[in-house]
Amino acid sequence: MNNSENIDMDLSRKELANLVFPEAKYTVDDLESRYPVRELKQGAIVARVAPSPTGFMHIGGIYSALVSERLAHQSGGIFFLRIEDTDKKREVEGARTLIIDSLHNYGIEYDEGPVSEAQDSGEYGPYTQSQRVEIYQSMAKHLLEKGLAYVCFATAGELEEISDKQKELKTRLGYYGEWAMWRDRPVKEVIELVKKGTPYVIRFRSPGNVDKKVKVNDLFKGDLVLPENDQDIVILKSNGIPTYHFAHTVDDHFMRTTHVLRGDEWLSSLPLHLQLFTALGWEIPVYGHFAPIMKMEGESKRKLSKRKDPEANIEFYDKSGFPKEAVLEYLLNLANSSFEDWRAKNPKMGYQEYKLSLHGLTGGAGALLDLTKLRDISKDVIARKSAEEVYTLALDWSNKYDQEMAELLNENREYAISIFGIERDGDKTRKDIVTLADLRKEIGYFFDELFSIQAEEMKMVTTSMTVEDISLALQKMKDSYKADMTKDEWLENLRDISEALGYARNPKDFKKEPEKFKGHMGDIARLYRVLLVGRNQSPDLFEVMKTLGSDRINKRLDPDLLNNMDSV
Repeated sequence: MNNSENIDMDLSRKELANLVFPEAKYTVDDLESRYPVRELKQGAIVARVAPSPTGFMHIGGIYSALVSERLAHQSGGIFFLRIEDTDKKREVEGARTLIIDSLHNYGIEYDEGPVSEAQDSGEYGPYTQSQRVEIYQSMAKHLLEKGLAYVCFATAGELEEISDKQKELKTRLGYYGEWAMWRDRPVKEVIELVKKGTPYVIRFRSPGNVDKKVKVNDLFKGDLVLPENDQDIVILKSNGIPTYHFAHTVDDHFMRTTHVLRGDEWLSSLPLHLQLFTALGWEIPVYGHFAPIMKMEGESKRKLSKRKDPEANIEFYDKSGFPKEAVLEYLLNLANSSFEDWRAKNPKMGYQEYKLSLHGLTGGAGALLDLTKLRDISKDVIARKSAEEVYTLALDWSNKYDQEMAELLNENREYAISIFGIERDGDKTRKDIVTLADLRKEIGYFFDELFSIQAEEMKMVTTSMTVEDISLALQKMKDSYKADMTKDEWLENLRDISEALGYARNPKDFKKEPEKFKGHMGDIARLYRVLLVGRNQSPDLFEVMKTLGSDRINKRLDPDLLNNMDSV
């Protein structure tokens, strides 16, 4: 093609681009000026989380956001939220707000992005793709002018025929090479069809050859060799809305993303994304693809399913009573196994003080979801908190999932805080509350409205005791208990009661001469525990009684109640 023909071709492409995009507002230079390179220190990471508002928030989305946020902020960089809502058919009403609220609720704070349905924060917005259509169309126009994209009029029926023929020939499926029927049509023919109003899409003119390879260094997976992309993918649909591939490329350039960190389901698209960046003459960001969270099914692992697995939805963890901090620490443990050792050495530090390592994210086939491990972490997180903090967590959870418990906590704030304060300040912190869903089981007995005695446990404790001994034990504790007793005084009183009933003052004496005693003080303590808390296990009995107070103790240790207990 001579110089004159080149000029004619350029003019024809320009005419076509103006015809297709008569209202395109921006040139490339306009956009480069509007979204300048960020002024950050060397090595600072600009990362993002970019969910689609198509339903509930996936635990994998929180994981991705946490990893990106930690790596960005610990490098002194920027972390932003972008809503990718180009697939309007799958969009769910309210999902955008759900995404924003979920990140805030989990303490994953972003520097830029949507802060409500109608408001953004940041200089590189809009941060919702449906509000950036003019930018995408301007860039698609640029590609048309350069001959790097083309107008395609292939109908759904024609595309189906191509696919059927490819299947018949047992060749690769797709729109590429000789199968790309509109790739090399004369520009004048295309212009005439556009003028007639024939429906069309805009496709990227791929320069790739699938027989060639592209070498990539993935931040997490290391050096990879992938086949080049040769598919002429759609970049703008017939309604003028971009596809994910094109929107992602344009957005990450103009938002000045330095690191694209995402699930490895996008790894196969990487050669295409590299082509798009190269075609547009832009610097390619660092890509990192991490393995998804997995689940055991039988004897094999599979990816956590949004449709099949309730634990894919972050609401599952909230409803199950896992503190959000526990979920985050569990996810950090999935990302870096060294987090567990760090936490053991730094029990009082916030998880934000932990430096997430890229090395810990490399390789692997995906971490296995382990709810038992999460429960262990949850137990430790709750144990580390003050009584006031546990009260706040408990009230917030109960307000959503247990209204009766919420009312009791709200009406008895100081009493509830004293309950949570039992065994919280010593060397061995209580760990009976594993999740907030355990509240009824673990503290319900402190409230008369929820208190009940488990008959089986009562039977186990009283089988070897006479009604007379039980009645006398109850009366003696009622008569002798004082609210201002020290623990030593309380223990001595318990020993005195045991001795008066014919029980050894301590287990050692009973072990030496079992024939001399009916049992030992531990048996009497178990009796009191079952009658006071309704079961055979509880935190320190002295602390429990001190918190219950004399009125509740007297009511629950009333000997007259024995007449109504079938288990005795």
